[in-house]
Amino acid sequence: MSQQVIIAIATCPDETVAQRIAATLVSEKLAACVNRMAAVRSTYIWDGRLQEDAEILLMMKTTADRVAALESRLKELHPYEIPELLTVSVAGGNERYLEWVRMGTGGR
Repeated sequence: MSQQVIIAIATCPDETVAQRIAATLVSEKLAACVNRMAAVRSTYIWDGRLQEDAEILLMMKTTADRVAALESRLKELHPYEIPELLTVSVAGGNERYLEWVRMGTGGR
């Protein structure tokens, strides 16, 4: 059976951090591809105060068997006290692309 493809989502404080995390995760085959989306505005409560920040959104394509290692590495690389990481299972898509994601993370 083929590995389940996962989209993992995280935010970064700036492009420098986002690029470094993206390059590391792809180089280490923890993600087949990482999209960096600029101009994201995040509104949230932190330390009891309303915060508004510009961030870079990362959309990481990986497989279910790589999520734990991706999370561990993201925590090592990320400057936030609690880095965001959300995962979504991919229900379908271009099967050739999904297979490329699987191969890009060392799976099948």
